Amino acid sequence: MRDMVMVGFLQAQNCSNFAGSWRHPDSRSDFASPDYYAHIGRVLEAGKFQLAFFDDRLGMPEFHGGRFAEAVAHGIRCVKMDPIACLMPMAMGTTRLGLGATYSTTYYHPFHVARLFQTLDLMTRGRAAWNVVTSMNDVEAQNMGLEEAVEHDARYDRADEFLEVVHGHWDTWADDALIVDKTTGRFADPEKVRRIDHRGRHFRSRGPFTVPRSQQGHPVVIQAGQSGRGRRFAARWGELIFTSNPNLEPAKKAYTDLKADAASVGRDPDQMKIATLCHPVVAATKAEAEDKFALIERLPLEVDSLMLLSENTNFDFGSKPLDEPFTDAELARFSGTQSGRDRVVAALGDRKPTPRDFITITRRGKLPPPWVGGPKEVADTFEQWFSAPACDGFVVGAACVPGSYEDFITFVVPELQRRGLFHKDYKGETLRENLGLPRPVVGRRR
Repeated sequence: MRDMVMVGFLQAQNCSNFAGSWRHPDSRSDFASPDYYAHIGRVLEAGKFQLAFFDDRLGMPEFHGGRFAEAVAHGIRCVKMDPIACLMPMAMGTTRLGLGATYSTTYYHPFHVARLFQTLDLMTRGRAAWNVVTSMNDVEAQNMGLEEAVEHDARYDRADEFLEVVHGHWDTWADDALIVDKTTGRFADPEKVRRIDHRGRHFRSRGPFTVPRSQQGHPVVIQAGQSGRGRRFAARWGELIFTSNPNLEPAKKAYTDLKADAASVGRDPDQMKIATLCHPVVAATKAEAEDKFALIERLPLEVDSLMLLSENTNFDFGSKPLDEPFTDAELARFSGTQSGRDRVVAALGDRKPTPRDFITITRRGKLPPPWVGGPKEVADTFEQWFSAPACDGFVVGAACVPGSYEDFITFVVPELQRRGLFHKDYKGETLRENLGLPRPVVGRRR
């Protein structure tokens, strides 16, 4: 029987993925403290979530020309700390919760990322995951020594080789290479550690790698590519795939297509878990939940949307009147997320979209279309999507931290458990065990 995957969607910053969350009267403000992250970890583990995952970007939102004052003044994702460091208080306060962080293939080196995450996996006793991103924002590029983001497909070409090198390093220590026998003086078997001697178009990395295998072999690989090129990348490498689709029927098709993509490259589709982003707003009754959502809807500012759309598209939404249609030339200059632009264009048919259309359709800067209700109504929606199937589980976003997670665990998790859809306790000690993913075998390369 399928077991529902549950992931907490976090940010190592002054808000959740909902930029207005810091304004919520019940949101904690000590986001720069270890207690904040340790508490979130304990909450999610009490709810038997398999994973807590940190999204990340390497820059502050701004309008073109470098205007960042609005981001700072209004708290629009202006604080972004390193997610690995923020995971450590969570790791120390939990024993079963998986811990994932985002690192870019565009701005780091494979050996560094391989060593960082394999060490994290050892320090968490096999609970680590790496969310692979290619970094699409010009502000990130400018922080990392470039003028603009690398072209979309070229980023993924580089990422393919990046993953080859990372997996190559992770695969160079045999499971039984370590001996550590003081009596014989034998530390490890040199016949069971090798170099990769990689020389490719983008990277050279010799080895030998310096971190042995972990309890789960190596970290789980997370991916969220939804463009055509991104899907091909996810089909090859992703073990846990994050998707975002507000409508059930398109989500069902995307689910089927992603599983087929995995099969087409020789993978077992059941060894790829697909989790869809959702933002449940729940309370003891539907009426109470609707009151909570009414408050949440009052939190966003128009500048939140304009600045985050600028970040997401690499087009200056602060330079254009709200109701002036984009030209074809302007739309062609959108170099960030392609799937979001295409969704807006498709929704309007022949009419050219305006900045206001992008705000309305994407809800960028607002809470994405939430599932609002009491325990039964929200659990019904979870069951509908899971049973369709449109997903193997859910990435749960929060409008209020930690309150949204506490509400979900209080009201919805018990109902899902009562229906036999979600486990009552963890299956094992490692993230792979708890996700139902196999332990990778040394020597089996993609």
